[in-house]
Amino acid sequence: MQNCLTLKKSNCKNCYKCIRHCPVKSIRFSGNQAHIINNECILCGQCVVVCPQNAKEIVSEVEKVKVLLQSGVPVIASLAPSFIANYGGAGIEALSDALKKLGFTGVEETAIGATIVKKEYERLLKEEKRDIVISSCCHSVNLLIQKYFHAELKYLADVLSPMQAHCMDIKKRVPNAKTVFIGPCVSKKDEAQYYDGMVDAALTFDELSDWLRAENITLEQKTDSNEKSRARFFPTTGGILKTMDLDAEGYTYLAVDGVNSCIAALRDIESGKIHKCFIEMSACKGSCIGGPAMEVRSAVGGTLAVATYAGKEDFETAEQDTNDLRKLFTPIELKTQQPTETEIASILRQMGKFKPADELNCGSCGYNTCREKAVAIYNGKSEISMCLPFLKDKAESFSDNIVNNTPNGLIVVNENLEVQQINNAARKIMNIRSASDVLGDQVIRIMDPKPFIEVMNSGKDLRDVRTYLAEYKKFVKFTIVHDHEYHILICIMRDETMEQTERQKKENISRQTVEIADKVVDKQMRIVQEIASLLGETAAETKIALTKLKESITDE
Repeated sequence: MQNCLTLKKSNCKNCYKCIRHCPVKSIRFSGNQAHIINNECILCGQCVVVCPQNAKEIVSEVEKVKVLLQSGVPVIASLAPSFIANYGGAGIEALSDALKKLGFTGVEETAIGATIVKKEYERLLKEEKRDIVISSCCHSVNLLIQKYFHAELKYLADVLSPMQAHCMDIKKRVPNAKTVFIGPCVSKKDEAQYYDGMVDAALTFDELSDWLRAENITLEQKTDSNEKSRARFFPTTGGILKTMDLDAEGYTYLAVDGVNSCIAALRDIESGKIHKCFIEMSACKGSCIGGPAMEVRSAVGGTLAVATYAGKEDFETAEQDTNDLRKLFTPIELKTQQPTETEIASILRQMGKFKPADELNCGSCGYNTCREKAVAIYNGKSEISMCLPFLKDKAESFSDNIVNNTPNGLIVVNENLEVQQINNAARKIMNIRSASDVLGDQVIRIMDPKPFIEVMNSGKDLRDVRTYLAEYKKFVKFTIVHDHEYHILICIMRDETMEQTERQKKENISRQTVEIADKVVDKQMRIVQEIASLLGETAAETKIALTKLKESITDE
C-alpha cells in the first residue's frame, strides 16, 4: 500500500480519537504520537475526518499533476460524480471551464466508467450466476476484504472500479493521454498508484479547491442538464443499485455503507447466512458523498444534490471486452501476531486488571475490549498508559496515598462551605470516626467557619494562624487557601497540641523556679540582714547578686 496519509507529529495531542474511530485499529502509538500502520490500513480516511488537531494529512499530488500538464501530452480529468454535492450549484460545464483554465485538455465524468462497470455487474449475475457478488467500486472495501476477510475474497467482483474503467476508456479514445482522477477519496490515490497504467494521478476535492483558489479561479454557478446520466447516482448509498437492472433471477440486492456495517455483512457471509445476493458496499457512511475529502459532508443534502442532477438514462459507452475489465484481487497478509493466554493475562495485570470483573471494556482507549487492547500492546501498537480507568485509578491511588499519609490535616470545602474531602490526620485531630460522617455537611459542624468566610470575602489566603479548638482540646496552626479555578477552599492544619503542652510545662517550670528564687532571695535577705546587723555590714552587694540570679532564671 502506498503512503497516502502522513502525520504532523507536533500536532498529535495524545487524545486517541483516531484509534477510537479507526474501524480496523491500524494506528499504533509510540512516544505519545500516533502512527498509521500502512500494512493494516484500509485508507477509509476516518482518522483524517475526526482528528481535532488536523494532525493527519492526505498526501498531495498537485505538483505531480502540474508536471503532467507541462509535459505537452493531453491530460484529461475524470471527475467523480460526487462533485455536484461538493460544489453545489456548479455542474460539469462549470468544472470543465475551471479545469481547462488550469491546463487540462478535457474533463469527463467518472460516471461514464460507472456505466461500464454496472453493465459488467449485470452480466456477472445473469451469465455467470455467481452465488454472492460484492461490488468492487470502493477501494477501501476491497482492502478490507483483502486484508481481513480472505475467505470472502472470492465473492468480490473481479471488475475494475469506475475510476479505472473510465480512465482506461479515455486512453483508448485519446492517444498518449494522461488521466487524472478527482474525487472525495483517499484510497483512490493508492488504487491509482498500485494498479499501473490506467490512472496517472489522483486528486481530492480539497486539493482541487486549494489549487483553484491559488490561481484565483472561481467556479461559475451553473448546472447543465443531461438526461443520459443515470450513473451519477453512484456516489450515494444504494446508488449502484439505482443504475442496475435488478432483474437477475433469484437474486436479492442490498446496499451497505460504513466500514462497521460492511464488516457485519462480511461476518454474515462468513457464517453462511447470505446466498444469491448482490451487495453494494461503501466504506463511507452515506457512500462517496460522505468521503473524507468532501468539503461539504451532508448525507441528506448530498443525496438531494445528486438526485436532482442525475438523469434517467445511461451514458452511451462503447462495447467493452470483458477481459479488459477483469481485476485481480489477492490476499494481503498482515504482520500481527496472536499472544498466548498467559501473555494476555500478564499484560492485563500490568493494566491493573486481575480478574474478569476488572475488564471494564469501556472503549476509551479505542479498542472494543480490554483483551483487544492487550493484544495491541503485545504487537507494539498500544501502550498500557492508554487505559483511562487504569490511569485514573493510578492517579487517585497516588494522590490518596499522599493525602492520607501526610501528618498534616487536610479539609477541602466547596464555596458553599460543604466538606468535600477530609484526610486521616484531620479526622484524628477532630475525633471523627469516618469521613462519611461529615462529607457533604457544612464545615460549621466540625469547626468555626469564620476563617473560611474571611478568605472568600477578602480574597486573601490565611497562613500559619494559631488557634485553640476548645471542642477537641487541640492547639493547631492552620492555613486556608482559596482555589478559584476549582471553586474550593483547602484547609491545611498542623496539630501543635504536644508542642504547646511542652511549652506550657516549660513555662510552669520557669514560673516555679522564679517563685523559688524569690523565696530564696527573701530568706537570704533576712539572713544577711541578721548577719549584717551582727557584723555591721550592709546587704547591698548580696541583694544585687541575688537579683541578677533571679533575672537570669526568669530569662530562661
